[in-house]
Amino acid sequence: MAACLAMAKKPSTYWDYIKTEELLALQGGLVADDRSLSSDEVVFIVVHQIDELWFKLALRELEEVRDLFASVKVPEQTLSSVTRGIRRAVLLFDQIASHFVLMETLTTRDYLGFRDKLSPASGFQSAQMRELEIVLGLRPDERIPLGHENSYMDALRNDDGTPSPAFHRVERRLADTPSLKQALDDWLFRTPIQGSRPEDEGDEAQVEKFIAAYLAAKSRENDKVKATAIGEARTDADRKRLEARYQGELDAAKRFLFAEDIVEVEERARRVRIRAALLFIESYRELPLLAWPREVIDSIVALEQGFVIWRQRHARMVERVIGRRTGTGGSAGVDYLDRTALRYRIFHDLWAVRTLLIRRTALPELLNPEVYGFVQE
Repeated sequence: MAACLAMAKKPSTYWDYIKTEELLALQGGLVADDRSLSSDEVVFIVVHQIDELWFKLALRELEEVRDLFASVKVPEQTLSSVTRGIRRAVLLFDQIASHFVLMETLTTRDYLGFRDKLSPASGFQSAQMRELEIVLGLRPDERIPLGHENSYMDALRNDDGTPSPAFHRVERRLADTPSLKQALDDWLFRTPIQGSRPEDEGDEAQVEKFIAAYLAAKSRENDKVKATAIGEARTDADRKRLEARYQGELDAAKRFLFAEDIVEVEERARRVRIRAALLFIESYRELPLLAWPREVIDSIVALEQGFVIWRQRHARMVERVIGRRTGTGGSAGVDYLDRTALRYRIFHDLWAVRTLLIRRTALPELLNPEVYGFVQE
């Protein structure tokens, strides 16, 4: 019987599996058939449709990565899968950014020929873009207003104020916690520092001891570089400026590691440990237990870099095609895009810790190396 059913199964075809005909019928914009549209308008539609498909893939990858990090205990053997997923998302953003070259073949006059059809629509209404920001960890209070809405969610409503499918999509995503940033912070918080874990007695003192030793090593390194720079200075004013600059770098490192920017006491203690863990992983990344964590951190930095480059590239494409006129959705256009590229950073600590890193030979002594699978010769 099973053999008969197998024989009766209709053979699959490429066009059925990919839904080719259905896909090719979706480029009409506001009309049913794209044959009445200019090639420029079809280019605009196709590129944005492809972008949304790339967004879909990026969301799937980041969801899987987030779910792995959200586990109470993240098995070390899963970190290679985490890194692969993040790096795939990086490549997806590279692909999306590359589309702007094609968009820039539209001249200003070409685009203005169909731009009025879009109004008051806006790329701001891309629900999947909002979803990506939410999954990564951008908070509502960090958002820049589009211009006229009370909340960014208002832009996702229908003309009559009712919730649209885009609104419901983003609403569901807001309820889907934790974000990747929150899950990553939880994972970093559990990192053993000098062999000490959060649940160990005296862990807080051990973490502070590591920070103090690291700041002392950082100070010694700064002194060497500062001495060279000041020795080459030509005026007293230059020497004073360099002295203040290097001292400012040390002061900033101390404020960062002791989380002086965090007001709430409990959250400050948590942030101190997370930042110390980042510093520890980056500094002792050759240790077997820290090799993959360091790859994870580096891949997330690459991910955010890709996202920022996409935003910047988007702004330059828009400026090249339409200048700095008001956006179709009433936004400030290029000015709004530039502000998001500058301010929409999520993984601040992963970037900030790079300013603190020092040479391997200058690092504080590693304690309890056996915890990290390190065998001394």
